[in-house]
Amino acid sequence: MFQGEKIRIAIADDHAVLRESLSALLASYRDFEVVGVAGNGAEALELVEKVNPDVLVLDLFMPVTDGFEVLRQLDRSGAKVASVVLTASESQTDYVQVVRLGARGLVLKGETPEKLFAAIRTVADGELAFSDDVAQGVLTAMSAETQHERATSLHRLSQREKQIAFLVARGMKNKDIALQLAISENTVKRHLQSIFNKTGARDRLELAVIALTESPTAA
Repeated sequence: MFQGEKIRIAIADDHAVLRESLSALLASYRDFEVVGVAGNGAEALELVEKVNPDVLVLDLFMPVTDGFEVLRQLDRSGAKVASVVLTASESQTDYVQVVRLGARGLVLKGETPEKLFAAIRTVADGELAFSDDVAQGVLTAMSAETQHERATSLHRLSQREKQIAFLVARGMKNKDIALQLAISENTVKRHLQSIFNKTGARDRLELAVIALTESPTAA
């Protein structure tokens, strides 16, 4: 996001009180603009197509079309919206699934509003927004699922690319990786694009899973 630009937000939740309260709360912040609300998954998909928000705050369990299917269809359509899942679920299986379906962040409904606001700003800036506990649980579960396949994909990387993959697994951002390796941030970005192409990872979290499979001490 450019400095001074408002983050355009859509909200999808079947609980009207929560939906409207959250909308009013977000609208009270200078850097947020609520561009629409939806009461179910089908409405959410229509809303995203109509208003093209920067961020979609998405409940998982809604009538007509649930949040999982919303994420699946957004991924298939190539929509550029960054989704933050807002859920009461405590299921690790649900967390893994939303990551696989392309969610950029996850916040539990029992957490403070500030956690959600921080997640919205983070995903709008192109980063992932998962708590340490959620991220570690997802990494562990995904690593166990396809360990051999993921380790093999990492073997296709150059030594420099492996270094960058391991630093991503430690949670470092591009500018920090650039400082660590004494290279430019643009060079880091070029290496990351090559890494994603070679490994099939869709984002930094999946890349971290691959790196942890190769070297569990990377984190």
